[in-house]
Amino acid sequence: MNRIKNYVAQFHPIVWVLLIGTVLARGASFMTLPFLSIYLSKNLHLHPIVIGLTVGMSPLMATIGGFIGGHLSDRFGRKPIMLSALFVWAFVFYGFMIAKDPIVFILLNALNGLCNSFFEPTSQALMADLTETKKRMKAYSMRYTAINIGASVGPLLGAYLASTSAKSTFLITGTMYLIYAIVLTIIMKQLKISNHNQSKHQVRIADAFLIIRKDKALRYLILGVILINAGYAQIESTLPQYLGSSIQNGVFIYSALLSINAVTVVVLQMPISHLAEKFRPMQVMMAGAILMALGLFSFSFVSGWVTAVVAILILTLGEILVFPSNSLLIDQLAEEQLRGTYFGAGQFRKIGHFLGPILGGYLLSHTGGSLLFIIIAIITFGSVLFFHYGNQEYVKVMAPVYKENA
Repeated sequence: MNRIKNYVAQFHPIVWVLLIGTVLARGASFMTLPFLSIYLSKNLHLHPIVIGLTVGMSPLMATIGGFIGGHLSDRFGRKPIMLSALFVWAFVFYGFMIAKDPIVFILLNALNGLCNSFFEPTSQALMADLTETKKRMKAYSMRYTAINIGASVGPLLGAYLASTSAKSTFLITGTMYLIYAIVLTIIMKQLKISNHNQSKHQVRIADAFLIIRKDKALRYLILGVILINAGYAQIESTLPQYLGSSIQNGVFIYSALLSINAVTVVVLQMPISHLAEKFRPMQVMMAGAILMALGLFSFSFVSGWVTAVVAILILTLGEILVFPSNSLLIDQLAEEQLRGTYFGAGQFRKIGHFLGPILGGYLLSHTGGSLLFIIIAIITFGSVLFFHYGNQEYVKVMAPVYKENA
């Protein structure tokens, strides 16, 4: 019992609220958004181009909004930005439930991307504010595990509800975010979490853009993760199309691969992250990038269950190394008063999520699935070069810290 108490006590209660909220809210989100394109096609009979524009609007706006949201959290504090984003987010899903016009869906999904980009970097910055430096890698790993717990359950419920009552998924998701916002508001008030992290310096938006220009390590990191995300985006865009058309029971195999991916992250995230703490974050990301590239390359040879599972497992191991290390690295590079701005700048990585499906779709239609994944694997592997140079800059930045701890 004492062991459990000690484990819980190592993190601030707000951190635990954010982790639990992540499981519930992300589970509801994964229950809804993966089936948005199906809903738009079957219920509204929209043209594929309009559907693509609607779905792509979220990562596009998240790319823009993340930088602004992170900056605003440094200037005005984490609390108002996070809570405002959550309340608006809830009503976005209520809007999906009643919307009928394509333009409304495009605007709502754009707002969905903005809410995501305002909440995510701000909540990560708050977790860092409330967690000891040496425990932050564990906190980020637990957050990523929480996301994948939601990802392992949400799609299964979504698949069931999509075939029975599609609109109910929007209602459930909106209500889940609303409850999350209300609970977080109450607990922050009870624990007196105010705007203690509001920057005492007047950080201008122009100063925020200068961060990327001046911080070479951050710039290399963002460029590398853009390539990573361009590759990873194929899992939700071209992979289901490729499997569905090239192998027997491809759609069913794809659904199973998503569950295998999420469950593997949940099981292996913490032990692998514990091992990764012994290395520099950018070195861990280089190893992860190589594994992700190898996993994508393996999909070009998929012929059935066994090869598909091997490919997704290799990709998942790389994913486990890359994404939490990305959060830790941004945290280590950030100045205390600019932490939210740094996490917001990290949202530029979502350019890969926007461009990846477009590139993948073009390659799939012009070259076929096998060559598609070979080319995408090469592009993903290119991130290793950026992480290599980023590691050199990281060592320069962190040299004083290494000397102090020596």
